[in-house]
Amino acid sequence: MVEAEKIAKQLDLKLIDGEYEHDKWLAAVRGHEADQERGARCLICYKFRLDTAADMAKKLNCQYLTTTLTTSPHKNAAAINQIGESSAAPYGIKFLIQDFKKQDGFKKSSALSRELGLYRQNYCGCEFSVRD
Repeated sequence: MVEAEKIAKQLDLKLIDGEYEHDKWLAAVRGHEADQERGARCLICYKFRLDTAADMAKKLNCQYLTTTLTTSPHKNAAAINQIGESSAAPYGIKFLIQDFKKQDGFKKSSALSRELGLYRQNYCGCEFSVRD
């Protein structure tokens, strides 16, 4: 969480740090530990994360929700956006469909990370994808 705190401070943003629910996440992806990157485990993870974000967005009375997950060239933006819409809908929130890697989004995010001195890992963060 250090990098999120760093950028929130630099950009004067309020950071809302949700609970780390590793056991619930493990239960959600159980049986998919050996899936390849971009497989079913990733779709389950996107749903888990976006459901949690939608719940928090509703609690904060937000009208819109989106995700930076689509910045990565390794992520399926269409799938993420579809899951985002289905996660937001039950809460009456609109999901802002984006593919942030378009128009050099990934390149710009990488340059900004270097400029701000942010650490960038070379895997999604999942303990199963780190092995790949």
